[in-house]
Amino acid sequence: MRKTKIVATVGPASSSEEMLRNLMLAGVNVFRLNFSHGVHEDHAITAERIDRLNQALGHHTAVLADLSGPKIRTGSAGSGLTLVPGETCVITTRNEECTGNIISVNYKDFALDVKADDDILLDDGKLLLKAVSSNEKDEVVAKVIQGGTLLSHKGVNLPKTRLRLPGLSDKDLNDLRFIATLNVQWVALSFVRAASDITDLRNRLHELCGNNAPRIIAKIEKPEAVENAEAIIEAADALMVARGDLGVEIPQEQVPVIQKRLVRLCLAASKPIIVATQMMEGMISNLRPTRAEVSDVANSVIDGADALMLSGETSVGSYPVQTVETMNRIICDVEASDIQLPLVEPVESPGERRISDSVIMAASDLAQKVNARALIAMTHTGYSAFRLAGHRTKAGIYIFSDNRNLLRALNLVWGVTGIYFEKFSSTDSAMVEMRKTLIARGYITTGNYIIYVSSIPIGKPGKTNMLKLSIV
Repeated sequence: MRKTKIVATVGPASSSEEMLRNLMLAGVNVFRLNFSHGVHEDHAITAERIDRLNQALGHHTAVLADLSGPKIRTGSAGSGLTLVPGETCVITTRNEECTGNIISVNYKDFALDVKADDDILLDDGKLLLKAVSSNEKDEVVAKVIQGGTLLSHKGVNLPKTRLRLPGLSDKDLNDLRFIATLNVQWVALSFVRAASDITDLRNRLHELCGNNAPRIIAKIEKPEAVENAEAIIEAADALMVARGDLGVEIPQEQVPVIQKRLVRLCLAASKPIIVATQMMEGMISNLRPTRAEVSDVANSVIDGADALMLSGETSVGSYPVQTVETMNRIICDVEASDIQLPLVEPVESPGERRISDSVIMAASDLAQKVNARALIAMTHTGYSAFRLAGHRTKAGIYIFSDNRNLLRALNLVWGVTGIYFEKFSSTDSAMVEMRKTLIARGYITTGNYIIYVSSIPIGKPGKTNMLKLSIV
């Protein structure tokens, strides 16, 4: 069974109920709703369709709502604005059409933040300008270094500039109020710079959703986020290496090493990490990926990522289902090989979690020694699932819970298979029923070693204190 999960972005090419169903059957574990595109009504329809399909298919496919974040964009440019190398242009915060030598942007403090010699990158770095001067009010004069055609509403990156943008834009706050009405398990925050951005979002989600608030994914795409990675990981529930903007904001040759470093930090913290952007970009218009894309997917699996994300490949591409099927085959082939995943010892949690962490570590070590087929846990909070996954054992991780929302959230986590289960009357009877369920589904068979971790008495959240090795 595949351990590395697949995240697929929903868009015009994949939003129909039939296509969503085909993608789920092809192997999608998490659907991403990109709030940089689309309207609330469309996202609501998609979320409802996913809910129906989960019920019909018996799946726990999760929903990830990806906030736009404080993204600076250019204004409307009609059929396009041609930027010629060597010429100068004016970048203004006034609400104007991009025409002639005028480029408008939607960030009011642009002229205040940008200084002479700052690089200004447009359209994912395809166009490069160098700031010449600023009136520190509403205009920056810039020289075109790398030219081309600028289309409407393209992203603006300022890798050398410290911005005073808030962590959540007005659009994000409006989107959050809407997201609170949906069945969403994860919310991703774009352009995170510090742990305080995560804390602010968590407080707002708690106000809107109470104890049922979605978990938070911090997207790493700014130099400040790389510098503050440890604190951000501690504050967030998961991470995403958003290599598109990250590769524009920092020298792109640094991205592969940063990806590996972030994966290891997340493994140590027992927190999921998603590798994203351009994983199989060629399949947007082609039926086969490039060899480089196959290697990128394979190496991200070898790095130890929890999940790999598809963006344009499934949202606007011509072959969304085939792309997922291809990614699924690559992942399975790598996982079936004898290449070892990185073994990073999870950092021990403070006092009250020490017993639980020790039992889970012992269970993972034992699973390796006896070549156990299954690690089995009952959980109400998901803590055991995240910690077990952090050890990256070869055994399947089967998590039983009576919380369907939690089971959907866990569908992002490496190696975890979630199973809905209500029979928590006693630890002994629960273990018998769980074993029967796994046998019936073909996950374990006669002669397999299996390991249970649980709490005694049963049902105490965060109090895992029991380990049992058994043979089927």
